[in-house]
Amino acid sequence: MTHCSIRVYGGLKTVFTILAGVMALSVCAQQKKIPDVPQNLKVLKEYSDGKGNIVREIQYTQGLMRVTETTITPKVLSFSRRVPISPDTMNKDSVMVLVDKTRYTVQVFYKKRMVRNYRAVFGPNPKANKCMEGDRCTPEGIFHISAKNPNSKYTKFMLLSYPNDSARHRFNKLKEEGKIPKTARIGGDIGIHGIWKGGDDMIEMGVGWTDGCVALKNKDIEELYTFVGLGTKVVIRK
Repeated sequence: MTHCSIRVYGGLKTVFTILAGVMALSVCAQQKKIPDVPQNLKVLKEYSDGKGNIVREIQYTQGLMRVTETTITPKVLSFSRRVPISPDTMNKDSVMVLVDKTRYTVQVFYKKRMVRNYRAVFGPNPKANKCMEGDRCTPEGIFHISAKNPNSKYTKFMLLSYPNDSARHRFNKLKEEGKIPKTARIGGDIGIHGIWKGGDDMIEMGVGWTDGCVALKNKDIEELYTFVGLGTKVVIRK
């Protein structure tokens, strides 16, 4: 299953200050203005490709430009299923988050049972593993939430522990093999966040607009934020 786009939107550059202590939160200082937010999103065509995917031709305006984009996203069932959960009584050590880039989902497991299944989007080439800074790809592997920012321009932001030792080893190997420039940097500031107000349709339509982060609808990021804590395990796979 693939995601095809003629043009993608966005970017997320953040600086985090991590405060010590049990109740510490990260405060994110935004470094650049949000680009013109896409407006007037509409679906021109929508059909099934017979392989379990929905193909959409969409159109929206961004600043002075009119953008036409084709997205191919898998059908995802049970998004409306909401088992009642009280975040205050959850043992955060028993929470695990699974990001599936092929299925465009973020699943939450509590005590090894899936309790939530959210629609997600990534960058313009979601199935590619991150190689270096600026490639707009989402890294794959096992990470942990290292900071939480409740006041992000994208509603909420949960910073991931990228780059970890595994990512650094892979990055150095790619350099040695000449697959990325010797001047390349590994990058960072990868996390899970929401979207601008009124932008949920970009998630629903599968538009790959991030710089490699994982983006959810705002109601979903608000809920996920209450389920996880510092150190929560996040597995990202193709």
